[in-house]
Amino acid sequence: MKGYFGIGVEGLSKQRNLGALMRTAHALGAQFLFTVGADFTRRVERQSDTSSATDMLPMYAFDTLADMRLPDDCAMVGIELTDDAVELPSFRHPTRAAYVLGPERASLSPEMTERCAYVVKIPTRFCINVGLAGALVMYDRMLSMGRFAERPVKAGAPVEMRAPHRHGGPRLRRSKRPPASPL
Repeated sequence: MKGYFGIGVEGLSKQRNLGALMRTAHALGAQFLFTVGADFTRRVERQSDTSSATDMLPMYAFDTLADMRLPDDCAMVGIELTDDAVELPSFRHPTRAAYVLGPERASLSPEMTERCAYVVKIPTRFCINVGLAGALVMYDRMLSMGRFAERPVKAGAPVEMRAPHRHGGPRLRRSKRPPASPL
């Protein structure tokens, strides 16, 4: 899969859900984790992050939104249940993305939403917890950007797996040389 992604939270209602988000991010191939203005302790977070994701992935804890730094050309994608957000099944994920979720008892701040290149919603009847919402977004990214066999028309598994991508051999370019001088 091309590109990279990170995932994090702005604010935090339940510390254990941050640990669950980190564990799932580690499992689904995130390259970094982050928090913005989130009050948490490693001891509580590690109770639910049984994979010790922060031992394997960079973890950035920004005190404020003004302190937050992302890699160049990294698109911020807010995950928020709002009327004007794009529904996740209709969203094309950026190649380089940082997904941010709000606290469970509130929403992303207007300042964070303004900073987002995209705001996406999971089409549910009501808000779900941070760990589950993050898992759904990361799984959707993996499905839409990975190389998986097409789903069959009938129920069941695909008859043929998708062939692995082949890069082929090197392509040599021949430069045109000027004709030799008659001397």
